[in-house]
Amino acid sequence: MKIVFMGTPDFAAASLRALIDAGHEIQLVVTQPDRKGNRNKIIISPAKEIAIAEGIPVLQPYRLKKEAEAVEQIAALSPDMIVVAAFGQIIPKEVLDIPKYGCINVHGSLLPKLRGASPMHAAILEGMDETGITIMRMEEGLDTGDMISKVSCDIRGKDINEVSEILAEAGAKLLVETLPAIENGTAVYEKQDDSLATYAKMISKEDGLTDFNEAADLVERKIRAYASWPACYSYLDGEQVKFYKAESFMDETPSGEPGTVAGTGKNYYDINCSEGVLRVYEQQLAGKKRMSAGDFMRGHKLKTGDRFARKD
Repeated sequence: MKIVFMGTPDFAAASLRALIDAGHEIQLVVTQPDRKGNRNKIIISPAKEIAIAEGIPVLQPYRLKKEAEAVEQIAALSPDMIVVAAFGQIIPKEVLDIPKYGCINVHGSLLPKLRGASPMHAAILEGMDETGITIMRMEEGLDTGDMISKVSCDIRGKDINEVSEILAEAGAKLLVETLPAIENGTAVYEKQDDSLATYAKMISKEDGLTDFNEAADLVERKIRAYASWPACYSYLDGEQVKFYKAESFMDETPSGEPGTVAGTGKNYYDINCSEGVLRVYEQQLAGKKRMSAGDFMRGHKLKTGDRFARKD
């Protein structure tokens, strides 16, 4: 089929690569604009990297909904289908109406659960052992379109980088398997039960902040959910500390106020939470590399009673 692909991160790039390898004609890749990284280095999206390597034209609108010329450029291609995977922008009705077989989305949850911007993060935060991919037909509502196919994936104990990789591979495979049924008219479109819908909100930097006035198992899930960004973080003597590897002990009774160090070992330290105790194995100071808890304790002479808290 002739396909316009819309997507940005590694999650999207997996589906784009699968479509190319399956022999589909990718007419255009629509992705988020380039951004500046450290030292003003220009960073392009993983989807754009593939497009450049394959000689596929690229379109990078700042707001597709507001850019008529971009919409006209897509319409002029008369694609059979538009495939969307973690594009990062609202798709206007003018675009949804363009392709012969409609706009198809590779969504990172088992709909109608976890509609919205961050379904994989939310699955970790909610303590789910299983989530998955839904291939759905897009409409104007937020992830409310008819479901076409699904696949479940085990995510227990995984962080967001691992979950994203698992679901990216599963989504790419399911997408390629589903397209023939859409094209030949045998696909079954199942309406979502809105009464079962839940939502995954957009993540902000502040979501990662903790003063440990939360249950230890929730803090541990935040560490895994926010491992790529913004990280789960707190402050020690006014200095930001990001946490990356930890374990929760909900059967342990806190020995002090939330955020205080309950005890230390050779390669770990424990932090009191509102419920249970969090054992930290790896963290990072601002401007530094990630380090083991042992190295961190030696550098800071961390001791029982020291406190992690919000910055004053």
